[in-house]
Amino acid sequence: MKNFDLIVIGSGPGGQRAAIQSAKLGKKVAVIEQQRVVGGVTAHTGTIPSKTLREAVLYLSGWKQKGIYGRGYRVKDEITIDDLLHRLNVTVAQQIEIIRHQLERNGVQLIVGTASFQDANTLRVVDPMEKEALYAASNIVIATGTSPNRPAEIPFDDSTILDSDGILKLKSLPRTLAVIGAGVIGVEYATIFSALDTKVTIIDGRKAILDFIDEDIVDYFKQDLVGRGITLRLGERIGSMEKNEAGRTVIHLQSGRRVVSDLVMVAAGRVGSTGSLNLEAAGVDTDDKKRLRVDEFYRTSVPHIYAVGDVIGFPALASTSAEQGRMAACHAFGLKVHNQPELFPFGIYAVPEISMVGKTEQDLQNEGIGYETGIARLREIARGQIQGGADGMLKLLFSLEDERLLGVHIIGEAATELVHIGQAIIALGGGLGYLTTAVFNYPTFAEAYKVAALDAWNRIHG
Repeated sequence: MKNFDLIVIGSGPGGQRAAIQSAKLGKKVAVIEQQRVVGGVTAHTGTIPSKTLREAVLYLSGWKQKGIYGRGYRVKDEITIDDLLHRLNVTVAQQIEIIRHQLERNGVQLIVGTASFQDANTLRVVDPMEKEALYAASNIVIATGTSPNRPAEIPFDDSTILDSDGILKLKSLPRTLAVIGAGVIGVEYATIFSALDTKVTIIDGRKAILDFIDEDIVDYFKQDLVGRGITLRLGERIGSMEKNEAGRTVIHLQSGRRVVSDLVMVAAGRVGSTGSLNLEAAGVDTDDKKRLRVDEFYRTSVPHIYAVGDVIGFPALASTSAEQGRMAACHAFGLKVHNQPELFPFGIYAVPEISMVGKTEQDLQNEGIGYETGIARLREIARGQIQGGADGMLKLLFSLEDERLLGVHIIGEAATELVHIGQAIIALGGGLGYLTTAVFNYPTFAEAYKVAALDAWNRIHG
């Protein structure tokens, strides 16, 4: 049996960061990964593939230039699935190599196999050749991620009715697509395929989408979806599905409506990938979605067993997962870290992007904090006009008491980059005074911060 100071199960962003941080503290560390290649869901079916697919679609479809050259403009007339997958495969291969190199450079041992607990400190690993080995550690980090939820009532065939992982294995591009589930993954793929001129219908039993995002941003997003021909069937539940004579899927909604589609993608949430871990042997419990409950230090109910990333639930982002891994490792070895989850940014890579950091209006109203808003519309910013009348908006929330910046909400291209300006200002306690006098490069989208701040100043000071 080999002994380590820390063993990480899973090599996604949370697992990577926990392992490397521990190694930098001089600890003996191992990562157990059941796949032959590292990277976890993020590298193979999640963040990297979906965002690479998005960029390939936006480039080949000429999406960002349509405002100048018209809706019929395309870089490539006939876009095939091979065109999209070429860029995806190159990017994923590069990411795998980078991750492997980082682990090796920091002296982290990589163990390939499926791990399960024998007791709270011992892991049994079965490698691809069915050989078993035991590994023990003083601390263990579970970073196994999640897998798509596959409701029993959905007749998956992994060809024309598939989950969000299966979308990356398509043989051809559909003319019509029905997306069941209007969460982050659902709207990302729905808008990506819409940019390819696929006719898209989004179906969700909830009447609201992305309910953790600012209401004005969501309203803007919904108007954009409808304006480009995406059909929203919100508050609608699936009754049954069947194939018609043409081989297309007919979705019968409980309201009596029907949706007929070439391809159905089910994005009905995700469940923790914990089924093979034998958590009972370690005394660790899961919730009804097989996820792990943790405290503010990312400890499970067993103090030396930590869990980070998607397997602990919301926000389930690569960026937050990585930081959770770092903090878990620091806590495991007695290093104090400043935990500021309220400053974690959120990014949704739909078309257009959505991003936020800090408080929402609803948060401020619930907390009884006086505030004012400032808004800048990206099409009125010079850079937006240069790039073809880029649509979108930046919304800032300021405290009425001291005019500090409290929240940043953005929709539009570059939203996930722009948000970090606001993140830094919030973290440093800055606000209206700084933004109204700051000088930004011209023309840039960043200039929207000054425009929004001046809008707020006019509202506050008249």
